[in-house]
Amino acid sequence: MKKLIYLIAVLGITFTGCNPNEDIYNKIDAEANPIVGDAVITLSDEDYDELELNFGNFNSVDDAKAMLPSFLEDKYPVWGKGSSALVTFKWYNPIETYEAAVYELSDAEHNAITGNTYGNFDENGHIYDYLDATYPNPEEGDFVSLRYRFYSGGEMTLTDGFAFEDGSWVKFTGFTEDQYNDMGEGFPNFSSEDEANQKIPIALLDIFKFNPKSAGDIVLSMYELYVGGGVTESYTAAYIFDGVAFSAYSNVAEETVQFGHDGTTWVPDNTIKYTFTTDDVALISNALIGTYPGPADNVGFFGSFDRRESSSNYWSDAMLLEAFNLLLDNKHPSAEEGQKYVLTFIIYNGATTNETKSVIKTGGVWVYQ
Repeated sequence: MKKLIYLIAVLGITFTGCNPNEDIYNKIDAEANPIVGDAVITLSDEDYDELELNFGNFNSVDDAKAMLPSFLEDKYPVWGKGSSALVTFKWYNPIETYEAAVYELSDAEHNAITGNTYGNFDENGHIYDYLDATYPNPEEGDFVSLRYRFYSGGEMTLTDGFAFEDGSWVKFTGFTEDQYNDMGEGFPNFSSEDEANQKIPIALLDIFKFNPKSAGDIVLSMYELYVGGGVTESYTAAYIFDGVAFSAYSNVAEETVQFGHDGTTWVPDNTIKYTFTTDDVALISNALIGTYPGPADNVGFFGSFDRRESSSNYWSDAMLLEAFNLLLDNKHPSAEEGQKYVLTFIIYNGATTNETKSVIKTGGVWVYQ
């Protein structure tokens, strides 16, 4: 009787245990009959943990592009060729900050640049002329904070920072005395870094109200702190806009990269999937009515491209490509070389259905992939 019990136990293990070939069969089936999916995801804290990124971000965009394919493979194991994933992630993108005592230009230093005797600048380029004359051999990372006078319908005093980066001077715009007053300061400076980071984001909304920023834009600024003894020092800072408000930039940026499945693995891909609208069809019909009177009139009337070779209104692949060039040059005139589109449009081939074509911009024109 014991032998029977043991045999049943063994058989139970055989029936319920893992089949090592199951994953292989699933993979083969997925390649032969791919499931096509489209995902839009933003990585969570748990996702970064799964990727063993303890700081909750990638070291670079290139690192993200290298690591995310295996992540997507695990997340969407049955998806195959033609699938896409638009992934938003964080990456370490430090912006250099600087500090320096403020140097105030004399009348003579202004006049040496302008050639006049007014003790101020009156052209935007004068401050850069001063930098070139005063610092003829700057080194990478050099930073100066300059207080100077500028005439534009009236004289004003400006305090701006300038850092030498990648072979040129980068300007960090400081706040004017009036702007400090608007932020509730009795003097043109702050008393602490915390106070600056509380007030500057609010002030930036007003400063950029006529030059609105987009979500993700980073702006550079400079402010002064009172350090005692009648002395102020300048500090630079970066602030990021989220679409509604500014906040102090934490050296971590967000990036969105599209990945596509090539039939074997996920690869970074700039493919845009686009479905024609009635306006798109009207544009093509009107633009090509002189070249292809019958087909262009037919597609404009019915809204579908006739794909029957026996029809006098037949749209060949070459004619469709001409239409795609017209449409994409109109919709995306600044598309970069290598940009890809997967276009879906309505056709008639005895029945009304959808057809999809893939194109890529090569040599300034759209060609089939």
